[in-house]
Amino acid sequence: MIRRITLFLLAIPAGTWFVSAQQTARFQPTHEQMLQRYLRAAVIDSITKNAVFKTTVAANWQPDGRSFWYRNLLKDSVQEYLYVDVKELKKQPLFDRGRLAAGLQAAGISIDSLRPSLRDIEVLENKKRLRFMVKGQGIECDLSTYACTKTATSAKAADSVRRGFRRNNSFPDGAVSPDKKWEAYLEGGNLFVKAVAGGEPIQFTTDGTADKPYGGLRWSPDSKYLAGYHMAIVKDDPVYYILSSEANTNRGQLRSQAYKQPGDPWSVFTPFMFDLETKKATKINTEPLDFLSPPQQRWRNGEGRYFTYEKADRGHQRFRIIEVDVLTNTTRNVVDERASTFIYQNRNYVKFLPGNNQLVRTSEKDGWRHLYLVDVASGKEQQITKGEWVVRGVDSVDAVKKEIWFSASGMNAGEDPYNIHFYRISFDGKRLVSLTPAKGNHTLLFSEGEAFYVDTYSEVNVPPKTILGRTADGKQLMMLEEADLSQYKRSGVNPPEVFVAKGRDGKTDIWGIVSKPSDMDPTKKYPVLENIYAGPHDSFVPKNFTPYSEMQSLAELGFIVVMIDGMGTANRSKAFHDVCWQNIADAGFPDRILWIKALAQKYSFVDAERVGLYGTSAGGQSTLGALLFHPEFYKAGVSACGCHDNRVDKQWWNEQWMGYPVGKHYDEQSNVTNAAKLQGDLLLIVGEADTNVPPESTYRVVNALIKAQKSFEFLSVPGMGHSDGGVYGRMRKRDFFVKHLIGVEPPARNTNELAQFKETGRERWSFE
Repeated sequence: MIRRITLFLLAIPAGTWFVSAQQTARFQPTHEQMLQRYLRAAVIDSITKNAVFKTTVAANWQPDGRSFWYRNLLKDSVQEYLYVDVKELKKQPLFDRGRLAAGLQAAGISIDSLRPSLRDIEVLENKKRLRFMVKGQGIECDLSTYACTKTATSAKAADSVRRGFRRNNSFPDGAVSPDKKWEAYLEGGNLFVKAVAGGEPIQFTTDGTADKPYGGLRWSPDSKYLAGYHMAIVKDDPVYYILSSEANTNRGQLRSQAYKQPGDPWSVFTPFMFDLETKKATKINTEPLDFLSPPQQRWRNGEGRYFTYEKADRGHQRFRIIEVDVLTNTTRNVVDERASTFIYQNRNYVKFLPGNNQLVRTSEKDGWRHLYLVDVASGKEQQITKGEWVVRGVDSVDAVKKEIWFSASGMNAGEDPYNIHFYRISFDGKRLVSLTPAKGNHTLLFSEGEAFYVDTYSEVNVPPKTILGRTADGKQLMMLEEADLSQYKRSGVNPPEVFVAKGRDGKTDIWGIVSKPSDMDPTKKYPVLENIYAGPHDSFVPKNFTPYSEMQSLAELGFIVVMIDGMGTANRSKAFHDVCWQNIADAGFPDRILWIKALAQKYSFVDAERVGLYGTSAGGQSTLGALLFHPEFYKAGVSACGCHDNRVDKQWWNEQWMGYPVGKHYDEQSNVTNAAKLQGDLLLIVGEADTNVPPESTYRVVNALIKAQKSFEFLSVPGMGHSDGGVYGRMRKRDFFVKHLIGVEPPARNTNELAQFKETGRERWSFE
């Protein structure tokens, strides 16, 4: 039963936010009141957990693309299985839970009829039979009689077992030629080709070794050539960590892993061509590839004269698609893009169309991430999408219909520019169709053949709806589900509020969210906590409905908790993103500080004189950076597993944003280098088994702080990996901010003060 909390403090109706500054006083509870808040927050954590239902539909489309089933998880973990007939626009139970349980019982399998927990369901013969897995057993049931029989593992389950990640190998597309007459193989790192019919093999190379083999080999469509690489493989140096508290040991256990850091060398791949007619290996007249993995070669026009490959230069400032003419051993650049800052490699979409005569790619060269159609033979490029908005992803490209299905954000005026919507557009940039016109952040799942889709959309403070739509015209066919908030609403908690303020340029909107205490008294001023993650690889403020989170849990202790996407993060314009270039320490702080000040100016209960922040990984780096570079504003921080020096962290992430070669800006922005600037209160957390960011990144900060004779708190968690410290770390974080921002001693943990206080019965709220 949900218990509605009646608070000992003044409960303020939602929307009653404006109070004159003269009326506000600093929120300053007594120690006893703070203990009450801890207990109350724990109760709210409990009653809001899994309190919202029907938030999404994971549609399991049937092969005909005209029906699907899905499961709802309801109150008390009750499971509801539903079947949708798209042709009839009808939704009904997939099966009768009671009759299914009885049928399974007769087959010797006992289940909870309300919680059957079926897996790998297959709907057969237009819903006449059902095949599934339950309790590890394959079952098939006749839905007219509910007679159930045991079967072998379902085909769907067996298929999922067979599928696996296919690792790169020496012959990614196979060693046998397309005409089935030749087979290539490697021996001692050298390339040989033999006739399938028999005979002496052709040895193309003699200088291959285990460290410098040939590989990445692909046949031409006419079976006359192989394209490949002579590879000089670099073995990455290790980083180390010690497990101090392994069971059944009396010594710390040393562990290591290969780990490429900024400035470390890469393997080198020299392009080669192998001619079966001349039996010669020819080095392609072009520069080697000395960055990233060997790219795929794509042969053009179904013939054997031209192939292309992609090349990203180290430093991420140049990207090329290079075509090789094997008859003349010459190359030309089909695409040659350069940037004064960076080209975001992980968002660099390239899709070759059948025949490899055309390709679709993305570029930010006009200031926004858009789609382009490229003719491979001529190199001529045509822009498909255009405008002050961002292509977020490509779902599919239909070369026959000359259409692209993609997602984008920022196209809808008056809406959060991060909200993702889905579209279809023709290659010529015309006939743009919006599949998701409703306001909100959308997630789509298409049917087989993409004739229909299931669309779930919401906003951070607007509960989700799920509809069935038709892709031909984007028409909504039927409402599938609307979120059930009845249980959640009885908790008295509200989702975060969206807040927008201008950034450092005075023009750009900076978006964020605000969580406040559910018992907030607008005559008080509450300290601010910022949940920070400023990694340039994405944006991070939630856009989907967020009924409850750690931010709200912290707010219940007496904080205004915010999260902001400042400049330097992704998913806006190229100029917005470029702020991070060789400038990760910026972390959008000029925008964040202005945003919090604007929040305080609008709402008198926001105390911009008491501001702290917390974060993990890149957020941990930014947390400490805030205290070092902006001590006039940020007063306290909890930094977990931070990548405090970009030279110590992983190569792919840091060189993408900080650039190459490793220059003095790496040192100038290092939290280790600047540790002596610390003025505020700091808690550092690290997991000793962190394999994401080497633990020494934090230990070097500790060493620098000790040398500078700074006061700080430090928590190293034995055996823990890349984390905020887990349950114990989050407890320490709460206590740290209560002490340093609210100014009240947290519960005495060693004497179990909270439990003792609870036993006295002095909680000042009641439950209905």
